[in-house]
Amino acid sequence: MPPSSSTPETDALFDPVLAHGRVRVVTGDRAWLQAMLDVEAALAEAAADCGVIGREEAEAIAAGCDATEFDAAEIGDAATSAGNPVVPLVRALTAVVDGGAAAHVHRGATSQDVLDTAAMLVARHALDVIVNDLAAAADAAADLARIHRDLPMAGRTLLQQAVPTTFGCRAAAWMTGLDAVVARLRAVRSGLPAQLGGAAGTLGSLGDAGPDVAAAFARRLDLVAPVMPWHTIRTPVAELAGALGSAAGVCGKVARDITLLAQTEVGEVSEGVEGRGGSSTMPHKRNPVAAVAVIAAATAVPGLVATLLTAMSQEHERAAGAWHAEWRPCTQLLRATGSAAAWLRDSVGNLRVHPDRMRANLELTGGLLQAERVTAALTDALGRLAAHDLVAAAADRAQTEGTDLLSQLTGVREITNICPADELRRLLDPAGATGNASVLVDHALALHEGRGSV
Repeated sequence: MPPSSSTPETDALFDPVLAHGRVRVVTGDRAWLQAMLDVEAALAEAAADCGVIGREEAEAIAAGCDATEFDAAEIGDAATSAGNPVVPLVRALTAVVDGGAAAHVHRGATSQDVLDTAAMLVARHALDVIVNDLAAAADAAADLARIHRDLPMAGRTLLQQAVPTTFGCRAAAWMTGLDAVVARLRAVRSGLPAQLGGAAGTLGSLGDAGPDVAAAFARRLDLVAPVMPWHTIRTPVAELAGALGSAAGVCGKVARDITLLAQTEVGEVSEGVEGRGGSSTMPHKRNPVAAVAVIAAATAVPGLVATLLTAMSQEHERAAGAWHAEWRPCTQLLRATGSAAAWLRDSVGNLRVHPDRMRANLELTGGLLQAERVTAALTDALGRLAAHDLVAAAADRAQTEGTDLLSQLTGVREITNICPADELRRLLDPAGATGNASVLVDHALALHEGRGSV
């Protein structure tokens, strides 16, 4: 069952910013505890499905699998004697199960089976939250792309103005990146596997019924039944980590764009949440808090992904430490990515666009951003290199003398013989110099709408 409403025992000071949104609840101690108990219940029910234990015994075990009846802190403290929390949890569960059913708690499983399968359940709940937020952010970006399809702005390469683009094209690029990671996360979610192998991955303690119990166990939890136990073949964790890393990376890119565009000297966008973004010392500040929080969360992700990938190299049938090293970074990775997704939904969904500043910034260089367009217009008559050199010389003079590009171009007879002043003015209008941006936006929006939205 999905974890419900209670606030997990986490870092109350930092989590509201760094574990933002519902992901904090679905990855908390209570959520993990319930996931492990759900695994124990499914194991008993699968054993009953296959005739290994009686149905009444399975029902008695399942009835005891309620996380509200167990103390996560006590189980965590007791875990130090065995090296994992499953051992004390099984003891505590056995103690509350009535009658002869108690003898069948945890039958056929090992601790890693329970914790690995619980991790897949926790990941599934977290992915549902993350995908929902990312898809909503993609929809918000689609709205921006649609509304501002033809709004010219300066394209920027290496942090310098390059050639004009449109804000719609920028927003459509955000949308496309978000759509891609949503699709990948959904694919990973659909492939999350159960884990049941017993002590050394042979299902030995279940006898001939072992493979059937493993299949029934996966069905009960609506997880994929793997071909083999994956105790030390950690591709499910690696696939999850890689997909979350990509998702956080896209979130960070979008948020980075927003923080750059929101700089005072640029001022092309701002976050429109009243009463947010202030400073402890500067009354005038209106910081893009949501975008900043996205970057904070996304920055933590690559190290967590690296830890999980490093932990893939494990010994024989069961690892000595590498498996244990996954527990905390797996939770932190889900939280960090979930936080980035939740904050990005907020940031993009509340973004204010300032066309006047975009136009003013386009005019900062006196037409230099359209120099490439003039070169293209001269190329058929002069050849590309000759045209490039003439326009480059005019651009250099404009920058050196502090004049605009038009005045320099109209002073060159070789240019005006081909492009009179009126034509040069047309070529230097940024609204007509955005290439195929609008066509690309339309294509991207059509694909997005075909995938469906939240």
